[in-house]
Amino acid sequence: MTVSPNANQIMLNITAVERDTRIGKDALRVWERRYGFPQPVRDANGERLYPADQVEKLRVIKRLLDAGHRPGRIVALELGELHRMGEELRDSDVPMSTGAKASAHQTTETRDIIDLLKTHDPAQIRRRFSQTIMRTGLAPFVLNVALPLMHEIGEAWASGELHIFEEHLCSEVLETSLRSAMAAAPEAAAGSRPRVLLSTFPGESHSLGLLMAEVMFQVDGCACMSLGAQTPLQDLVNASRAHRADIVAVSFSAASNPGQAAEGLGELRSLLDPDIELWAGSPHTLLHRRGVPDVTLLASLEQIPMEIQRWRACH
Repeated sequence: MTVSPNANQIMLNITAVERDTRIGKDALRVWERRYGFPQPVRDANGERLYPADQVEKLRVIKRLLDAGHRPGRIVALELGELHRMGEELRDSDVPMSTGAKASAHQTTETRDIIDLLKTHDPAQIRRRFSQTIMRTGLAPFVLNVALPLMHEIGEAWASGELHIFEEHLCSEVLETSLRSAMAAAPEAAAGSRPRVLLSTFPGESHSLGLLMAEVMFQVDGCACMSLGAQTPLQDLVNASRAHRADIVAVSFSAASNPGQAAEGLGELRSLLDPDIELWAGSPHTLLHRRGVPDVTLLASLEQIPMEIQRWRACH
């Protein structure tokens, strides 16, 4: 349906909705066709525009998807029912993405940081991160503070407790703090192995998970080269040869399409030299269930030290 959007109504295009909700464009289009939601209007150029109330519902859907619900069971539900499911989820004892439940201390730590985040003072947040890293160590900070924090911030954002700009602020300050801590840490010894090349695929702009993975590799004594986000596949191949990489590690966020991820991993595997392992971190259970031939799939950062140990035992 082509309409002239109401000037008083906030409308977001599909790119803005993807960025706001962390739901991929492909998923939005498929849900529209398969489940009848969302129901965007079209502008004069035929581009999709999403009203604010639909974006709010998509945020709640995203939170439930992250908790393990399937799109076919929740996308068509009314917002009130979705909120009810969200309340049940909040009251239940749901494991975090790291595979471990937060202790009372960790919960207090993350809640304190969320309260600090609401002051909108990046310097204070940065000091808190730096102090916690010095107290706990870099890898424990990632596993026991940063990951639970981002999980709780996602819940607070989905429930309306936090604004999207506050989530972005936390991500930016966290990234800066991790990079500073990594720069101050001892460098890998000459000849350290495995040599690891890290990046994300084109279209995958979420790089915080990639940075956390780099922390885990670096702490374990690996020689790392990170290309940042969105590296074309052939450039990954060229860089793997230049870096003499033993492992190419790529990261996928929940906003990625698992089918496209599997296809891209299969293509990259065929392009890489046979003696280079390909590792992929992804939250998608579908991708892990189906698997990708000759690709090591990681569901959590906690698996990285175990896989490094396995690699070293074989080499």
